[in-house]
Amino acid sequence: MLKLRRGIVLSVLAPEGGWQRLTAEVDGEPRPAVADIAMVGECADGDEVVVNVEARDLALGSGGFDVVHVNLTRGLDGEGVPGAHVMKLNYSSLQHAVLPVESAGALDDLPLGAPAAIFPLHGHLAPAAWALGQARPGTRVGFVQTAGGALPGAMSGTVRELLERGLLAGHTTAGATYGGRAEAITTAGAIHEGIAAQGWEVVLAGPGPGILGSGSALGHGGIVGLDSAHAALALGCRTVLVARMSAGDPRPRHQGLSHHTRTVLELLLAPVTLPVPFGASDPGFAAARARGHVVHEAHADPDGYAASGLPSRTMGRSLEQDRPFFAAALAAGTTLGGMLP
Repeated sequence: MLKLRRGIVLSVLAPEGGWQRLTAEVDGEPRPAVADIAMVGECADGDEVVVNVEARDLALGSGGFDVVHVNLTRGLDGEGVPGAHVMKLNYSSLQHAVLPVESAGALDDLPLGAPAAIFPLHGHLAPAAWALGQARPGTRVGFVQTAGGALPGAMSGTVRELLERGLLAGHTTAGATYGGRAEAITTAGAIHEGIAAQGWEVVLAGPGPGILGSGSALGHGGIVGLDSAHAALALGCRTVLVARMSAGDPRPRHQGLSHHTRTVLELLLAPVTLPVPFGASDPGFAAARARGHVVHEAHADPDGYAASGLPSRTMGRSLEQDRPFFAAALAAGTTLGGMLP
């Protein structure tokens, strides 16, 4: 059963994009919580709510708050999206209808030819988009949010800021993810429609914040990149894999070229480009080349990125504490810029 509890809203902060942060009293304890406005409506002081408390009770790194499941005071009169009939989160208590972007005749205009970069962590999105914007200002870049992290599209403040700055031109939530500017049934459909219908010149595809992980080779959110890369390759995109690299992660499996990236490179059925910063070195690069992948050295400017004001922390570490993490994503953005005509 879901770990649900009744609560009373004590205070509400101003909405952040499509989310509200609030404090709710649950079993006599004031607890931080969030409400997805598009799903459960707005909350106000004194509202009676039902919250899902499991992530906070488990002290998960990305679960420092409860999540409003339903607002019993003002959340029982929703009408859904007029004309929508395709369900997301179908057959769960959170199922809702959306208007998907997929269209008939999608295979008629293949191959697409545009570059598509697949990244394993949401923290890669901002540096990759910034570096691409530095290399090729004004490029129409779209973000396809995949499984592997947070499902709600409104959760990411990074996406909101990139859209506001013009570093992203669109945000499509694919598969089980939801709440972007556009909705897609599949990652392949999101990539195709972004390029063919929305005019994206480059696609960035990867999970929302809060990656899932078990420490195993296949049981982590980054493995979704394998499916995303295959979709991009099948659609005729020039496909780039953003490397997860680290010098500050205490876990040996993530030091240097992370096992997340090494595993995807080992399992891919066709070659991709793996951008790395100039001068970087790792035994995994030779293994990637042996499998036919292109390891491409590219410029990375961590200091310039730090001055941009965009998010510069990953897993609690600052850019200065883990420069390779950001440098790899910055090298990917530079590489994408070089792929454009």
